[in-house]
Order: sequence, then C-alpha cells, then structure tokens
Amino acid sequence: MNIDGHIRVSIDNVTPEIDCGKYPIKRVENEEILVTADIFGDGHDKVDAVLLYREKTKGKSKEKKWQEKPFTFKGNDKWSCKFSIDTTGFFEYTIEAWIDHFTTWQDGLKKKFDAGQPMETELLIGAQMMEEAIARGAASQKKQLQKWVELLRNNKDTKDSVSLALSPEITQLMYETRDRTKTSRYDKNLTVLVERKRALFSSWYEFFPRSTSPVEGEHGTFKTSEAILPEIARMGFDVIYLPPIHPIGRSFRKGINNATEARPEDPGSPWAIGSEAGGHKAIHPELGTMEDFVSLVNKAKSLDMEIALDFAIQCSQDHPYVKDHPQWFNWRPDGTVQYAENPPKKYQDVLPVNYESADWENLWQELKSIVEFWIDKGVRIFRVDNPHTKSFIFWEWLIKEINLKYDGILFLAEAFTRPRIMEKLGKIGFTQSYTYFTWRNNKKEFQEYLTELTQTEMVEYFRPNFWPNTPDILPISLENKGEPSFLIRLLLAGTLSSNYGMYGPLFEFNLNEAYPGKEEYTRSEKYEVKHWDWEKTTKTKDLIITLNKVRKENEALQKTRNIEFCDTDNDQLICYSKIDEDHQNKLLIVVSFDPQYSQSGWLKVPLKKFGLKDNEPFTVIDLLTGSKYFWENEWNYVALHPQGIPGHIFRIEQSEPDTTKTK
Repeated sequence: MNIDGHIRVSIDNVTPEIDCGKYPIKRVENEEILVTADIFGDGHDKVDAVLLYREKTKGKSKEKKWQEKPFTFKGNDKWSCKFSIDTTGFFEYTIEAWIDHFTTWQDGLKKKFDAGQPMETELLIGAQMMEEAIARGAASQKKQLQKWVELLRNNKDTKDSVSLALSPEITQLMYETRDRTKTSRYDKNLTVLVERKRALFSSWYEFFPRSTSPVEGEHGTFKTSEAILPEIARMGFDVIYLPPIHPIGRSFRKGINNATEARPEDPGSPWAIGSEAGGHKAIHPELGTMEDFVSLVNKAKSLDMEIALDFAIQCSQDHPYVKDHPQWFNWRPDGTVQYAENPPKKYQDVLPVNYESADWENLWQELKSIVEFWIDKGVRIFRVDNPHTKSFIFWEWLIKEINLKYDGILFLAEAFTRPRIMEKLGKIGFTQSYTYFTWRNNKKEFQEYLTELTQTEMVEYFRPNFWPNTPDILPISLENKGEPSFLIRLLLAGTLSSNYGMYGPLFEFNLNEAYPGKEEYTRSEKYEVKHWDWEKTTKTKDLIITLNKVRKENEALQKTRNIEFCDTDNDQLICYSKIDEDHQNKLLIVVSFDPQYSQSGWLKVPLKKFGLKDNEPFTVIDLLTGSKYFWENEWNYVALHPQGIPGHIFRIEQSEPDTTKTK
C-alpha cells in the first residue's frame, strides 16, 4: 500500500493559491503575505502547523533549506500565518501540520489536575514523551530535557510538577524537538514572485520624444528629451514611458487624424515599427544615436527616474522581418500580407505577427532577444502594447525566462479588454495592468471596481495602474470639460491606486478636444510632431507636484489593497481610508465627482480602524493644503468646491485640539 497510515491531519482551503497553484502570487520586497488554511485532525487531539518557505532553485542547483514560521489558530479549524521576504525572486511555500501529542497531553493534564484526579501516571506519560524527544534534540536541548524528565519522575510535589509540565519553557522545547516523521504536508508547493517595490508603487509619465524640441516645427531628439527630464522629476514622477522609438515605416503611413493618405512631411505612427533603417533593435534616425538613448536612460537614473520602453510586437510593411522572415506573418490569397484590423477599424500601416507560424520557436527567441537587447541598454521596465492580442503561452514563457535571468524587470500590460483576459495576463506574469479606471465615473462604479480589485483573489496577482488618459483615449470624463475634471481624475487615480500614470503634457495642460464621435484626441500626437511649452504652469500641474510628494511621504498611499470605503450622505462624494501595515500612517481621502458645482455632506470616520474613540478629539491635517482641523465625532462635515481643490487627503493624528481652528 502506498499510504502513510500515520497521517491524521487534513490541510484544506489554502489561500492564497491561484488556479490550484498553477500561477504565482505576487508581492514586493518586505510586503506581507497572509496564508490561511483549514487545518484539523480526527478526534479531539490538538494539532499544530508551520508554514515552510524557501527560494526556488534555478535549474539543477541544490535546493535551498526551508525556513519556517508557526501558524496561529484563529478558531473553528481556521489557521493563519504572516510572513514576508526581503529579496526578489521566485519563492515557494507550503504547509506542514501534525498531531501535537504533547500539547494534547498538557491540556488533559491540566483538566485532570483541576478535577482532583491522580497525577502520578499522567506525569510519567509526559516524562516518557520528553525522554523520546531527547534523541531529536541538540546537545543543549538533550541536557535540559533529561533534567526535566528526572524532575517529573522524582519530584514528590504534584502541584510543582504539574506547574513545570505546563511551563512555557517545556512547551517551547517540546515544540522545537517534535517528531517530524509523522507530519502531514500540503500536496503542493505554491509559488510567490517577489519583485522590487516599483512593481507596487510608481508614478508614470508618458511623452513623445519627437515632440520635445524647443523650436517649433523641429523634430525632437533624445538630447532635447534629456533637457525636459528635470521638469518631469520636479513634478514627482519616477517612471518615464516612451512610445516606440524605432524607425517608422513608409508604406501605408498614416497622416494627421489617422488619415489613410499621409503627406510627405507626416512622421507616421511610432507603432508602425520598422523601415530600411532597421526594426525593433534600431532607433529612429531623427531621435539620435544609441549612445544618445543610453545617455537619456542614465540621465533619468540620476534624477531617480526610470525609462520604460514600449514593447509593441507588430511591424510596418517595411520592417526587415517581412522580407527576412515572411513565415512570421499571415499572407492573403492575393499575395498581400494581412494587416491589423479591429473591424470596422483598419490599421494598414501595422502587421501583426502570426503566433501559429510553423517557425514559432525562432519567432519566440527573436522576440525575447528584443527585450534582452534593451535590458542591455539599461531598460528595466517595459510597457507592452496590446498583449491580449498575442499568445498567452508566449507571454508566460517570455516573462518567466526574463525573470529567471534578470532581476527587477517589470512589465505593464496595456490591455483594455474583457475581464477574464485581463485576469489571465496578470496570472501569467505581467507586473502591472491597465484597468477600467478610465471608464468608471461614479461612486457606485468605483466602489464595486475597487472592491473587486482588492477584496477578491485578484489582489494576489493583478496590480492595477490607473491612467486618466492615454494617446489612444480621451475619456468622456475629460472630453470638453474644465480643469476641475482633470483635478478630480488626478486625485482619484493617485489615491485609489498605488500605481498611476498619465499621458502628458496634455493632461497637465487640460487639453481635451475630442475627435467627433470618438473617445480620441483630435489632431492626435500619434500622427504628428507637437510643440509644447514644458515650463507652462497650470493648477493641474501644481496639484500633480503636491500629490506626488504626498504619495512619496505617506506609506499608506503606496499600496492599493489597503483601501476601505467609508459612508457619506452624498453620492457626489466618495470617501475611503488607507492605513499602512504598522498603523502609523492613517489617511482619510474624500473626493467630489462634480466638476461644476460645490458639493458638501457628512462622512463617517472609521474611528475603530484609526484607533480612536467616539467623543474624544482628534486632529486631521489636509496634506494637499496644510490646513488643520479638529474633530471628535464619528460623523463630520466637509464641503468641496470645483474652484478650489475638489478633494482632501486627511492625515489622522491623535492629539489634543488647538481651538484656534474648527471645522
């Protein structure tokens, strides 16, 4: 019989566990992992359990030693254990549980002693258990156990012996020397991918390098892009996302407003990659040289920012791949190559690759080599264009291969698509994901969506990145609206999610002219070179600077999963709290949805969560303005005006009130 008859403990309903352990959960360095399980045995014997975790080995290298942490019994057969990992990489964890005969004996001993029953035999049973443990102990443990065995066998003071047998010292040493040969082990080793903190907390800014020239009408370069980096750093961003920087095809080049006929001077869409100047490993000649690009990467690093590159797996009809590897594309019966379509939309300037190609292995290796090429140039973050239109199994392979070979490479999925597909991309390895934030507009929608992102299994593998706008999307919430609309979307994006981004400088300049009938910008920068005054100041830009500073100074805003919504009596006001793991940084955020009219109402402060008592005064400091107020009740009144800042970020402090101000 291939059965171990000694196994008596069941380990069920383990969380987190994604698709029966098929995919890893995600964390960053030192981020808490809470593991829960139903752990129970037959009968009335006590059980105990530990969490085991270790770094996953690469290849055939020697397996690392398991580390362990004890589980805590929560009641009704529920157990939990918290742990964290301070280095990046793939780690595995599982659970080991056993019948705890010694604790069971201790429990019975106490009950029998309290009932006045004879103790002589009971104490001998305990001594025998400790004697058996001697063989499993270290030298110092053997000596101590032997001493206790003799005391239990020879001490004539029953009360003293019982007290010794129940002591924490004996309990701990017997736990350390327990019999590990009769333990139950969970049937899977689950995986956690631990990444660097920027995977969890980041502020992204997107701009087109070709639109950075200080001279109107001139094509920007990496050098002119380098010149604007200090201003973006001053705004508080830490990730600079660049649309594709590669040569742009001539065939079927798109013109202004996505016109199918381009003028000779039209630069074309950067996403139509490839020309006689090269493909995905080349740079558009007008942007500069490879040395100029590396200089841009290093300049960003000197300002505590990173360059994120667009990884767009598509080609213009002039891309070298089309000639050298025609088997990687779909060809139609008339001899033409199949361009990208999303009926009724047509993208004649863009060719998707064929993942069903018979030559798929060489295709995969070439695509991986593109990522490795730019990693070699100093890039550690990739924004992936439309990953949902490419093979899932390819992404799973690619991201795992990169993670095993390089440390700290992050991938952002630009996928506005069906929920199951977005979830799949998160499971198979994408670090962060675009979301439906852009199309959530009222209190109910936001509360439902954030609850889904933070209170379901999605929290374990799907990291949202909230973008109010992109080059492709000018949402209804901003279309032809005034500056307060931009302030509202900024506050929501930057406080609801720990990762957020924007397409600038259109956002901070409040540009919002829509193409008729579409959620798109008119005269989109995708199809022409623009000229911007990068030093221009707006109220939105000022708030961006303040918000990014507040985000960096308050750890509670550096996570998304810690959000808890609070009641308000006005549906035009949304209120939520965020608290850091140490419960030192306590924030209460309230934002108005109304860009036209003042909105006021009462909000319910979660006093218990903040460690406060009703009718005891506490201080709230608005981190956006520096204003200080004194509250003492659960319900408090706020008023927000579109002419001012349509939101508050209150830091909660327990202190005696200063009666010079009230609200």
